[in-house]
Order: sequence, then structure tokens, then C-alpha cells
Amino acid sequence: MGTDTVRTAPADDSAGLARQQRGWYVYDWACSVYATSVLTVFLGPYLTSVAERAADGDGYVHPLGIPVRAGSFFAYSVSLSVLLAVVLMPLAGSAADRTGRRKPLLGAAAYTGAAATTGMFFLDGDRYLLGGALLVVANAAQSVAMMLYNSYLPLIAPPDQRDAVSSRGWALGYAAGALVLVADLVLYTAHDSFGLSETAAVRVCLASAGLWWGAFTLVPLRRLRDRRAPVRDATATGPRQLAATVRDMRRHPLTLGFLLAYLVYNDGIQTVITQASVYGSQELELAQSTLIVAVLLVQVLAVAGALAMGRLARTYGARRTVLGSLVAWTLTLAAGWFLPARAPVWFFALAAGIGLVLGGSQALSRSLFSHLVPPGKEAEYFAAYELSDRGMSWLGPLLFGLTFQLTGSYRSAIISLVIFFVLGFILLARVPVRRAIAAAGNPVPEKI
Repeated sequence: MGTDTVRTAPADDSAGLARQQRGWYVYDWACSVYATSVLTVFLGPYLTSVAERAADGDGYVHPLGIPVRAGSFFAYSVSLSVLLAVVLMPLAGSAADRTGRRKPLLGAAAYTGAAATTGMFFLDGDRYLLGGALLVVANAAQSVAMMLYNSYLPLIAPPDQRDAVSSRGWALGYAAGALVLVADLVLYTAHDSFGLSETAAVRVCLASAGLWWGAFTLVPLRRLRDRRAPVRDATATGPRQLAATVRDMRRHPLTLGFLLAYLVYNDGIQTVITQASVYGSQELELAQSTLIVAVLLVQVLAVAGALAMGRLARTYGARRTVLGSLVAWTLTLAAGWFLPARAPVWFFALAAGIGLVLGGSQALSRSLFSHLVPPGKEAEYFAAYELSDRGMSWLGPLLFGLTFQLTGSYRSAIISLVIFFVLGFILLARVPVRRAIAAAGNPVPEKI
């Protein structure tokens, strides 16, 4: 993954940068519906039910002859999609850097994911293998697209604007998730009025997320600008370039220290996002409509939380704000162990706690990392950031699935995730961020 020739595109006037920023925000608006409606709400419980219909008398399905408890199939599929994304992201990042043409690759990844998501309309009966395959493709494509999307941040926002720009992107994404979830809730709860069965309503909700993703991706593809980068090694492949990036990053051990911390605590965040609805439906015995309302509450509060944490970062610094969010994550997740079954009010309280810290912790992590990138190496380092984002995100779902497989308890599975937030806090607290920024060759902001 080569380097961009400029850090914040000084040739662009402020109006041009503002236009690109608005276009950049819209991709979050486009793809966040997939994360919300598909991964967080509908696909986990629905794919689990499809796998249960295909299961044998002992509750196991047998993909490729491997015995898998039906309740673990969704978690394992998420893990497989992440492993595929780890292979694909260096290849896409290398191609983007060598050519300077991010937009075509962003478009290809986004529309592959959107098409796979739309194809989930055909997931019915006992087609659990079809569901697993579509999930793997869609989730891997979404990861590649997000890697390319995030690499635009240093190019469209100067350092003093990045906390705000990053937070606005997350906030807009959560606003889209909330809007679509309202429509999903109406369709799902009143499916008889629309002449649909309950399963057909779920399939329509899944497919509509793919259509939304594809439609709004047109906006960033029109507004973002490609800048052709000089070819440094036309024969470099993704793995070769990734190895070169890792060798270079060894000269910046403090940046690597931040990536390790982010890798750990973000794995916990991603696993909570993908597995919370399974926990709610299977362990707490909550109705699908209750889960939709809970996730809608997360989306609404995440908009306010992302913007509020962006303001807190201006006062206390991004590092302290992220550390505070990890404490909140730990307490909220631990409280999830004690939730009584069939008690929606307590699940809503848990959802509120998650919503208030979800968007801000992710947005500020992204902008904080942008200060730790050596000048001229934005693209390759952001590819490494996305690999940290996705590179161990298979471990959380795998631990969740294994814990359930061994114990048969989703409570044990959800409490096992606390370790990611505790360890992530310890690792991030040990990173001297000001010294890391200076070592990367960047000016140290007054508040960081």
C-alpha cells in the first residue's frame, strides 16, 4: 500500500473539502443500515432459526460434514467472514494506493455487499448454508469498503477537524439506522396488514437494507475525489505490501501499541453488536419486536452519544474520553448477566447504556489514530487500522460461540466478552499518546 502525496489535500479549497466531507458522511448513512438491520437485529435470530429447522435430533447442523450446534452457526459465520476480510483488505488497499483510485474499489466492495444483502430475501425454509454464504460475502465486502472509506479521513479533514468529522459520520450512520428500523418495526409488527407472513417480513427487511446500501452509495461515489498516487512498486501484492507496512510500523512502536489496544477492545464492541440480538431472543426470550425497539433505542442514543463524546473530547481529550467509554462498556456488559428473562424494560436499559457509548468510542478511536499516522503514509496505515479493526474480530464471536457450545448458556457467552474491554483499557492506558503523536512526526494537539 503506497503513500499519498499530500496529507490533507491543500490544493482543495474549503468549499471543495466541505462538499467531499458531506459526501463522505453519506456512505455511513448508506452502509450503517446493513450493520443495524441485518447484523444487529434480524439476521442473527433468523439465521439461527433457519439452522435449527435444518438441525438433527441433537440440535446440530453439519456444514461440510462438521458438527456445529445450530445456536452457534451465526457466530461462526461472522468469524469466517472476518477471516476472509483480513485476506481481502490488504489486496484492496494495495491496489488503491498503487493506482490512487479508491472510488472504483469502494464502489465494487459496496455493491458486492449490497447485492449479497439483497439476496437474503431468498433465505427461507432450512437454507442455512445459503444464509451463511451470503453473510460471509456481505460482511467481508462491508469490511473492505469501510477500510477504503476510512482512508479518506486524513485527505478530507485537517487534524483539528477530525474528531468532529469522524463523529458526524458515525452520528449520521446511526440516524439512518434508526430511520430504517422504524420502517422495519412497522412492517414486522403489522406484517399481516401487508399480506406478509412473519418470516417474509423479516426477509423483506433484510433485502431492503441491501437496496438502501446500494442506492445511497451513489452519493459518495459522485462527491469524493480520487488523487492518482505515484507508483512505488507496481508488482507489490497485498500481502507483500502489508509486510512492508508492518516493517515500517515497527519504527513506531507506540502507534503499534495503540493498534493492539484498539484491536482488543473493538473486538468486544463488534461482538456485542452482532450477538446482542441472539442473546435477547434466545436467553432472555424477548420477542423480535422488542429487539427492534431496543436496537432503535441504541441508534437514537448513539447519535446523541457520538456528538456528545465528540464535545467531551474537546474538553478532556480523545484518549481520556475513550478510556471512560471502556469503563462504561465493562459495567454495562457485566450488568447484562443479571437481566431477567422476559423483562423488556431491563433490556431497554441495557440498550440505552450501549447506545450512549457505542458511536463515540468508535468515532474517537478513528480520529485519535489519525494523529498517530506518519505524514505521507495515511492510506497504508489506515489499512493496517482496518486490519486491527477486523483482524481479531473473529475471536469475539468465536469465544461467544465456543462458550455457548461448551456451556449451553448465552449468559456465560455474553459475560465472557468483558475481558476484551478490561484488557483493552489496560493496554490503551499504557500508551503515551502525546509522545506517540510526536514520534510519528505530527504536531501534538492541546487536547488529546
